[in-house]
Amino acid sequence: MSPIRMCMLVLGMLLAALPVRAAVFDPVTFTLSNGMQVVVISNHRVPIVNHMVWYKVGAGDEEPGRSGLAHLLEHLMFKGTPSTPPGEFSKIVARNGGRDNAFTSSDYTGYYQDVAADKLELVMRLEADRMRNLVLDEANFRTERDVVLEERRSRTDNNPAALLNEQMEAALYLNSPYHRPIIGWPDEIAALSLDDALAFYRRWYAPNNAILVVAGDVTAEQVRPLAEKYYGVLARAETPARARTEEPPHRAERRVVLKDGRVAQPSWSRLYLAPSLGAGARDLAYPLEVLADLVGEGTTSRLYRTLVVDKGAAAAISADYDPIAVGQTSFRVSAMPRPGVPLEKLEALIEQELARIVKDGFSAEEVERAKSRLRASAAYGRDSLHTGAQTLGQALASGISVDEVEAWPDRITAVTPEQVARAAATVFKPTSSVTGLLLPDLAAAKPGQGRAVMALPDRSTKGVH
Repeated sequence: MSPIRMCMLVLGMLLAALPVRAAVFDPVTFTLSNGMQVVVISNHRVPIVNHMVWYKVGAGDEEPGRSGLAHLLEHLMFKGTPSTPPGEFSKIVARNGGRDNAFTSSDYTGYYQDVAADKLELVMRLEADRMRNLVLDEANFRTERDVVLEERRSRTDNNPAALLNEQMEAALYLNSPYHRPIIGWPDEIAALSLDDALAFYRRWYAPNNAILVVAGDVTAEQVRPLAEKYYGVLARAETPARARTEEPPHRAERRVVLKDGRVAQPSWSRLYLAPSLGAGARDLAYPLEVLADLVGEGTTSRLYRTLVVDKGAAAAISADYDPIAVGQTSFRVSAMPRPGVPLEKLEALIEQELARIVKDGFSAEEVERAKSRLRASAAYGRDSLHTGAQTLGQALASGISVDEVEAWPDRITAVTPEQVARAAATVFKPTSSVTGLLLPDLAAAKPGQGRAVMALPDRSTKGVH
């Protein structure tokens, strides 16, 4: 399950326990004079804070021919400043009892630290420093580029399921920059230069293109003077407007087959081009969330009951959809057959069920149960230090407002069976789909090479750290 999906499920559960129209995360927001947006979510259960900085830039903002640059820069951000020697950032955080990391997606790049509340000023000083004072040289650039190439080899090139997913997304998006892998194509990563990294950093890393989110044992009154002291003094930059090329009409269904000697069990996946809250028919975004739950979320979903329980054709099945994106996104259905069941038979059964959904839709009772599940599936969400920061950071960095996040339960509650049926009919079109088959290839297996059952792909494999 994707982090965003989980966040939304947490959000749903949370609202189930709240009065109608009550606030969800109840954040306090303000903007510094240089344009940096600040979000504070107070949670005083433990004396810890989660400090996050989100940049409104990701792999989708790279220039053609320079794939992987956003992720490589994420690595390079740990290479030091005039006041923080190379490699010391994480060590300083660790010596003070905290932990830190970073991540890159198609639409944003984020950095975070979890520390004791009295260490907030320390990490704020460190993070603000590297926002504008990063120092890179040719040696540390080349070293980190090699690290990223090795990361690509270990996580993608040596993982048949990841390779198939990469090929499917490249085939799905005809014109969107989302057709490029976030980690980048190997030859293009290898060709990236120090000048490329510095130019990207100066273009996008600026306070007016960033969001500060602080969650935990802290108040907005405590955060504001610190934010003004460390981030508020940083100069703005002329950050370009973000652009996402639009998808042209899709006129042909596509099929991707990957055979590999390391695969022990075949699997089937399909991606459909789908609108998001940022692009396309955004009014379908909430019905699509309900549809994903009805189709393939858990053991009560339509595909699970039909193909796993009733017909015994599938060993596993899932569906997922994430509405938070700047451009159009995808709706995914994945399945693994039971041993002995031909993949073509499983595919035919799935297509029958999807056609039945488009033709007959779901009953009002089924839709109500799905909406209830969305509200009831994450009982402890508000106790989490990270849920609110993650949800609001992702949303704001993708162009979604705080009000939109806070209104999510009301939006889900308002979804009707007719809207779900319309969403299914709009999205489940063969000509807007890519079908992927992951198959064993015994002839290609190398001596001594192990074979494994590959996990079904989902959105959690899309971002990189």
